[in-house]
Amino acid sequence: MISACVLIRTERGKFAEVTERLKQFKEVKNVFAVLGRYDVVADLEAADFEALGNVVLRMGRIAGVVFTETLVEVQAKGD
Repeated sequence: MISACVLIRTERGKFAEVTERLKQFKEVKNVFAVLGRYDVVADLEAADFEALGNVVLRMGRIAGVVFTETLVEVQAKGD
């Protein structure tokens, strides 16, 4: 299982709609609006990198999403 954090910038005033839509994705484990450079953060889990890519691409097609940045968990040796 791969864990990732997706940082999302939305169109002005669209963060609530985007947040609600993301809650419908089975891969999204937690999603919330934030203050700062980004408007929404989504924590997700995917079976593999292909599935991760597919869900992030689906997120980017949501109405109101301007762009996403994905932070993928890494496992250091010894973990």
